[in-house]
Amino acid sequence: MKCLILAAGYATRLYPLTENFPKPLLKVGDKTILDWLVDDIDGSGLVDEYIVISNHKFADHFRTWASTKSQKLTIVDDGTSTNDTRLGAVCDIKFAIDSLNLTGDFLVIAGDNVLDFSLQRFVRYASAKQTSCVMRYFEPTEERLRKCGVLELDGDLIVGMEEKPTCPKSQWCCPPFYFYKDEDAARIPQAIAEGCGTDAPGSFIAWLCQRSAVHAMEMPGRRYDIGNIQSYEQVQREYPGIVKQ
Repeated sequence: MKCLILAAGYATRLYPLTENFPKPLLKVGDKTILDWLVDDIDGSGLVDEYIVISNHKFADHFRTWASTKSQKLTIVDDGTSTNDTRLGAVCDIKFAIDSLNLTGDFLVIAGDNVLDFSLQRFVRYASAKQTSCVMRYFEPTEERLRKCGVLELDGDLIVGMEEKPTCPKSQWCCPPFYFYKDEDAARIPQAIAEGCGTDAPGSFIAWLCQRSAVHAMEMPGRRYDIGNIQSYEQVQREYPGIVKQ
């Protein structure tokens, strides 16, 4: 299995901290955000290559980081240099798959998330379901729901999803952690051609769940949001590491 790591954003809300440095390589405790993610996932033994999708502005930072790691890491430069010219997450996924001629199943994650639980549990869940899968968490605040991908569920089967809905149909949010079965990943070009949203990574899942079975695992711990400098400083103070398996 390949792990695609979305890291081509510009994190403008964290300026000036990230004006010339990528958010996924910020330190939390004694490791970068990417170190926490990659080192954890690697313990599953199911991922044979990690592919970091970067913009052109930060690609060299990721190459330097990759040179320090023991895992097989490939950096893909999507060629963009500003927030206004970014491709969007779904197009970045397609760009990486096309550039490297990738096939098979994919674990797709945002590279700027900090979790207090192991993603290995999600990998095992997806393996057991044998379908494309996402994670979900309960969000009680309607204001926050309007900024997220919101799921409609029948048990743990997704029957609908909407990105940033005006009127949320449930309180289940979908964070940016996905498992694509090979046959579903192959449908990304079709989704884009049919008008699937491309900026938010969940837009492909919103399209896919109407055409293929997609299941959602309840998130077994906390996801720490780093949206601005104040929240980054708070995470640095409070993050306990990965404590839930």
